[in-house]
Amino acid sequence: MKKLLLLIPLCALLMINTHAQDLPLREIPDAPESYTAGNVLGRLVEGFGFRYYWASEGLRAEDLDYKPSKDARSCIETLQHILNLSEGVLYTSKGEAIKNTRDFDKLSYQDIRKQTLENLSNAAQNFRSKSDEEIASLKIQFGRAGSNGFDLWYLINGQISDGIYHTGQLVTFRRSSGNPINSKISVFRGKVRD
Repeated sequence: MKKLLLLIPLCALLMINTHAQDLPLREIPDAPESYTAGNVLGRLVEGFGFRYYWASEGLRAEDLDYKPSKDARSCIETLQHILNLSEGVLYTSKGEAIKNTRDFDKLSYQDIRKQTLENLSNAAQNFRSKSDEEIASLKIQFGRAGSNGFDLWYLINGQISDGIYHTGQLVTFRRSSGNPINSKISVFRGKVRD
């Protein structure tokens, strides 16, 4: 019986680790062979996703609850905000209007993390699949499709930069709550050092 009780937590840990390995952007894929608008934009989104992957990996309950002051967002609220930003990036990459209809409070930390990483990975692939002309015609649209929208430049200084900024906050939050990110991460190379 004791052996069985010891195996249960071990099995749960293995399931969590196996699930985490299935998430995209654990490492940045190899660089494309050419510099196109879609490839550059895709790589920028992958850089965001790689940083997010490691900033959000292995957060504990005390990390998720952490906030630097009473008026600041908590870590979980910051994760929810980044999910919202990632949806804006994804919808724009598909040429669709951004929909703000989800209630992020009902999602678990694992669901938020998974959806954010999938959004960013899919958006990067969408950008890479487009010609320079298609990229130039993309607009950030809020509300209904077909509105004039904003030029794609605003996605870079808007949702993408804001997402990277808030990902940096996650790194600081988790360090402050005693759970720093993996020291083997190379954000320059987009890989994990051995």
